[in-house]
Amino acid sequence: MLRLRSFFFILFCTINLYSIEVIKTKTKINYNEIISTKELYKIEVPNVKKLCIPVTVDDFNNNKFVATRYLKKDSILCQKDIKLYTKKSVLFNFGSIEIEKSGKIIFENDKYIKIKRDDGKIEKIYKDGRLK
Repeated sequence: MLRLRSFFFILFCTINLYSIEVIKTKTKINYNEIISTKELYKIEVPNVKKLCIPVTVDDFNNNKFVATRYLKKDSILCQKDIKLYTKKSVLFNFGSIEIEKSGKIIFENDKYIKIKRDDGKIEKIYKDGRLK
């Protein structure tokens, strides 16, 4: 009886040795949204999917990341789900006024410039300063 108790005690103590520390999302994260540490939490799980390489907390302390797909609440973050954030911005110089917008130029002519913003929407800015 004593051997059986000691066996279960040792088994109980070693269960956490085979767990993997992963990062899960607290809320939903949209495509191309910057991921902050407030939206994440650590948890230990016994196993992960075969194709998933879990992200560590140290990665988020050193860099900023954006989501490469829509992430549901309580989903495990894998390396394929995130990419490194690079700031893309366009600078407009209207003489004495300078405007900086985030995004990239997709079309330009003499009258206006079309910009694709980070969220995927296209914005049209006229060169003479008018709105429409």
